[in-house]
Amino acid sequence: MSLFLVKRFATLIGTLIGASVIVFLVLEILPGNAAQMLMGPDASPEAVAALATKLGLDQPAWTRYWHWIGGLLTGNLGDSYAYSSPVLDLILERLALTVPLAVLAMTFTVVIALLVGVTAAARHNKLGDVGLMGMAQVGIAIPNFWFAILLILVFSVQLQWFSAGGFEGWGEGIFAGIKSLLLPALSLAVVQAAILARITRSAVLEVMREDFVRTARAKGVSQRMVLWTHVLRNAMIPVITVMGMQFSELLAGTIVVENVFYLPGLGRLIFQAISNRDLIVVRNCVMLLAAMVVIVNFVVDVLYAVIDPRIKASDI
Repeated sequence: MSLFLVKRFATLIGTLIGASVIVFLVLEILPGNAAQMLMGPDASPEAVAALATKLGLDQPAWTRYWHWIGGLLTGNLGDSYAYSSPVLDLILERLALTVPLAVLAMTFTVVIALLVGVTAAARHNKLGDVGLMGMAQVGIAIPNFWFAILLILVFSVQLQWFSAGGFEGWGEGIFAGIKSLLLPALSLAVVQAAILARITRSAVLEVMREDFVRTARAKGVSQRMVLWTHVLRNAMIPVITVMGMQFSELLAGTIVVENVFYLPGLGRLIFQAISNRDLIVVRNCVMLLAAMVVIVNFVVDVLYAVIDPRIKASDI
């Protein structure tokens, strides 16, 4: 286990370094000038050059890269060009919404997918299986932004149970904050749950053909105990793999839903920063998202070994 963790951690560090280089280079080759956009089209070349010097944009690329990496390691991410405030404060403020939204959406996804997937597998080739998988296929085909609009029309406009958009903030209480995130989380979860339910069903059906399942049934273990205790745990390797990818996608892919519900999350911050050519915010936000994806994958790899001790470092 120790060798396994060391190898996975080394891979994590190497991936983060590679991601930082790619993020920096991609933003460097983009057309446009941040200083020019901040000053406006009518600004004189001297004023633009002075602002570029103040922002450090006149320095060589490799110097700015090392300054950026040093800031990442020390927590000094610099100041936003457009907001004139520390980038770290902007990111932390938006993460207070994006991370709970992703966690809530992932909770809905896991609960719905496991219930549907295991139930469908238990009723293999029966009406319940066909009906649940048919619903899952419809869920896969539904765009989350369209489902978000549908939820607003039903629960906000017609029933008036929820606000149509905005975030009341955690200062109003945990219940008020979670209530503001319920509809966005559900709109994000519907597609993910449909995909995960199909994966769960396939994995459970494969494990149900194993000899130990027949042995457990021969000993008189109930069908529910066999499914939820013996079968599901042994079927979790492919399920957890998809869970990790989906949670990474939820962290990095909430920008559309955040705009539909007008939520001040990280995705909306990135969208606004790109519009304002605020590259220092874009660079740090994208690097943060890349780091979260890599860390989630590392946790998934560790969970492999926890769930199935037979897995060795050389197996992954």
